[in-house]
Amino acid sequence: MKKNVTKAVFPVAGLGTRFLPATKSVPKEIMTLVDRPLIQYAIDEAREAGIEEFIFVTSRGKGALEDYFDISPQLEHFLRKKGKHDLLEILESTNMESGKVAYIRQNMPLGLGHAVWCARHLIRDEAFAVILTDDVITAEKPCLLQMIEAFQEVGGNIVAAMEVADEEVSSYGVLDIKDDIGKMVSIGGMVEKPMPNQAPSNLAVIGRYILTPSVLDRLESLAPGASSEIQLTDAISDACKSGEKVFGLRFQGRRYDCGSKQGYLRATLSIALSRAELRDDLEDFIMNSLKKPGRSEGG
Repeated sequence: MKKNVTKAVFPVAGLGTRFLPATKSVPKEIMTLVDRPLIQYAIDEAREAGIEEFIFVTSRGKGALEDYFDISPQLEHFLRKKGKHDLLEILESTNMESGKVAYIRQNMPLGLGHAVWCARHLIRDEAFAVILTDDVITAEKPCLLQMIEAFQEVGGNIVAAMEVADEEVSSYGVLDIKDDIGKMVSIGGMVEKPMPNQAPSNLAVIGRYILTPSVLDRLESLAPGASSEIQLTDAISDACKSGEKVFGLRFQGRRYDCGSKQGYLRATLSIALSRAELRDDLEDFIMNSLKKPGRSEGG
């Protein structure tokens, strides 16, 4: 019998300080790539992977994020009255079914591991997914679906992984590879943000996880690690050392790091260029801007 994963945790309590002043009043997770908020990309990926329960770990000032998933009767009525059924369909796709969404507060910024641990009472004894909204992944088959299919074959804990440049490993959790079996690697441990000369590989963890409940137990007693925070990487590494199965999946797809301004701009540009109704005009604008730097449009 195939194992199923139906719950996903979305740690969205961060302050988004890299994007100040925008994030002074707007949660980073509802900043848009073209016309969809970052959180919508994550939710759509989770839905396509079969996730049925959505657990958001939030913090003070995230009311706009919670409101985003509520129905908007006044706006829906306006669109229906105006006969704008295409926009109504888009709007309705953002609604979340009652009882499928839960919001939990992380009262202190103690790290990703602590944020995941905050959801323990809703996870109980089931395997669950964790999705970081900063990592937007475009793929023919959603990244999380690739991971769930792998989980149904091998079980254990699974992290999404990709090769990064040696000089970039200090920005990631990095895998200590035990066995390399193609798209999957068996992991002997993980190191959070190592110096390049101390990294066990250049295979880095990206913001998608499928975890067993034992990881929550390990987070319970875990001491603060890198940056004086409770690191999810440390709990997974501890599971490795205790003999639990942990795998890295080299997913198929393109990942954008929307936690940085550069990555956010790259993602916006790439996704816009993938849209047929936007591509030609945007390509013309880019080419003209490169030819005539400093000139305003129409100048």
